[in-house]
Amino acid sequence: MLYRIVLLLLFIGFNLSTSASAEAPLTAAFIRDHQLWIKKGDQEIQLTKNRYVYNPKWSYDGRFLGYIDGDEKGEKSDLYLYDTKERESYQPYVRVETSDFKWSPISNQLAYNDHGLLNVTKTKNGRPQGFENVSLGVSGFEWFPNGKEFIVSSQSKLLPTGWGPIPLFRIPVDANLSKEKMKPFYTIKTKEPDLFGIDADYFKWSSDGKWVSFLLVPTASWSMDSNTLCVLSSRGKHFQSIGKMLGFQDWFKWAPRANQLAYISGEGRFFVENKKMTIADIPSSKQQKEYTPKGFVDLDLEWFSKDVVLVARAKENKEWKEGPIPTLFTSFYAINIRTGEQKQVSFPRMNEIDEKPQVVGSYLTLFRRKVEETQGDVWVKSGIGGKEHLWIKNVDSAPGDTPSPQ
Repeated sequence: MLYRIVLLLLFIGFNLSTSASAEAPLTAAFIRDHQLWIKKGDQEIQLTKNRYVYNPKWSYDGRFLGYIDGDEKGEKSDLYLYDTKERESYQPYVRVETSDFKWSPISNQLAYNDHGLLNVTKTKNGRPQGFENVSLGVSGFEWFPNGKEFIVSSQSKLLPTGWGPIPLFRIPVDANLSKEKMKPFYTIKTKEPDLFGIDADYFKWSSDGKWVSFLLVPTASWSMDSNTLCVLSSRGKHFQSIGKMLGFQDWFKWAPRANQLAYISGEGRFFVENKKMTIADIPSSKQQKEYTPKGFVDLDLEWFSKDVVLVARAKENKEWKEGPIPTLFTSFYAINIRTGEQKQVSFPRMNEIDEKPQVVGSYLTLFRRKVEETQGDVWVKSGIGGKEHLWIKNVDSAPGDTPSPQ
């Protein structure tokens, strides 16, 4: 399944610098009317025209924005880069078609999956330009924190006896399709129904790089209702299944300074019930605690600090059984996982929904839209208790983005 990120909001830092003061302006990349924009402080700059843009991602140092130039039918997915220094868009090669690309954690190098072929960009005059092959047979991938290797998954094979295991590999950036450099990392031996899947994807590293989390994804129909959240140690020695959840990559996130994994647990494709914010301590994954009160559902999350998790919360609706899916009116709540204290921190008006919590430093942003509308506005709060103010108007939010209760 492909989940497009049409609102990737904040570059991690202030004013494109990790050393800037808290008073410096935030910088955002956003999509309006399918075009790519940047907002820096109070200034908005339109970067593209006559395109159908989605999935913008900042490079390591914020100089470049990668994005997909697609179309409404989903038949086109060309990779482009915008260079903020030269103020121009370009393709790193004559044509690059992909729906899955990721920036290196240590440099302005880009890796992308082109129909199962993993490639990395070369560098020319300080810009990503050209490419080199890395590996064939790639389903999901992510950079290792050292920026020198990839963790790679290959989809399970359907055998006469059923679906086979899912192999994971550790592959250096300079593998260049050499079989000798493809090192087996771990093999997931699946079984129905407890640990069934045909693919592994959405890899995320813990803050200390000792664990990687990911989703074990079953066949298409099954995955709409349930996927398995898993973790694996950085040396490929210790594997654990954590719990069942839906297949939204923003629904599980590591703590900023601890090996704690927050996720929205619960099976069932409809959001009306059984969606609970849960914390798992790694490696002791049996020590899990649910924080969603009875009668409510949590439909997104973000770490605000080492002790506080933000969630988008709504009242559950167990009465609904058929017909149009009821609207769930989410607002943000802050949960102190150390003390157990919970409080509401955003207050949308009637017929408004708050979604997509994001945190940069001490700033909290939220996406607020009216029911039945896809476009909305970005609001900013300085701290959980700060006064919110409108920052960006008329931002797109399309189907396939991080989950929207509707």
